Amino acid sequence: MEVNDALIDNLSRLARLEFNAEEKEEIKKDLRKMIDFVEKLGELDTEGVEPLLHMSPVINVLRDDEVRGSVTQEQALSNAPATDGTWFTVPKVIRNPAKS
Repeated sequence: MEVNDALIDNLSRLARLEFNAEEKEEIKKDLRKMIDFVEKLGELDTEGVEPLLHMSPVINVLRDDEVRGSVTQEQALSNAPATDGTWFTVPKVIRNPAKS
């Protein structure tokens, strides 16, 4: 893969970042190193190698899901600072700019 100014410009546009000429050159060098590394990995013979799913041999021990009782709606709303009787009410934080 060729790393050139057009590629860096496209990536910076997608990421909504701006770089000066020095930063672009540094990014091109770093990106070339990363691509070279990945291409080098592609040269390895991985025939018969199992994919690595976890970094350690420890397996997560998860509990079984159990159906348990829950609080009623009335209990859940009992300590709420503001409700409408059915739902929690909270201050509006997103406003429609067209209506402002």
